[in-house]
Amino acid sequence: MLRNCSLEEISDGRLYDQTDMVKAYCNECKGCHACCEGMGNSIILDPLDVSRLTKETGKSFEALLADTIELNVVDGLILPNIKMVNGACTFLNAEGRCGIHAARPGFCRLFPLGRYYEDGGFKYFLQIHECDRAGKVKVKVSKWIDTPDLPRYTEYINAWHDFQKQVQAAFARIRMQDGEEESKNAQIKQMCMYILNIMYVARYEENRDFYEQFEMRLEHLKELLESGI
Repeated sequence: MLRNCSLEEISDGRLYDQTDMVKAYCNECKGCHACCEGMGNSIILDPLDVSRLTKETGKSFEALLADTIELNVVDGLILPNIKMVNGACTFLNAEGRCGIHAARPGFCRLFPLGRYYEDGGFKYFLQIHECDRAGKVKVKVSKWIDTPDLPRYTEYINAWHDFQKQVQAAFARIRMQDGEEESKNAQIKQMCMYILNIMYVARYEENRDFYEQFEMRLEHLKELLESGI
């Protein structure tokens, strides 16, 4: 999600690598679930997030849409996000703990860190206004994110980010073309729905490597974009 603010406004002014130490650890968030409430539609899900959720819950994408996730337009694309019910995450259990912690989205694994994209990659930054929990201590970024095969995951995040930028550029070209706005909007919506179906709705096979499946789908979509669908 694009943010209209400077890094200085929201961070401690530093950029972190995976091996750096950052003051984010707060005793497993015991007794606190503030970041699981009041998040609106900001917990946007990428394809790996949805693949993890379908595996963890045993539900299809369509079944998740019926109760725990929803669709919104994000930077011109139609993307899923965690649904809030009565202001709280639908996966927050009665004990105030995450009911899908092992399969929690990348957004939640990062928090209160964020990603700062530059030069074809990204670094991490610490959001200083997002978590008021006192007594935080330093933890290695890679440990905090808690994601297997982090180098490969990083490549995946970069590829997904770059693809979204390519889609946005394609949409901008469509809007600049001659023709009726209604027709151009319909074309963009059709592309959005096709991307949603390929990347999210079509279930990833659990007995095959996720990243390989993602890369195949990504190449297919890139070819379509280049052909000017």
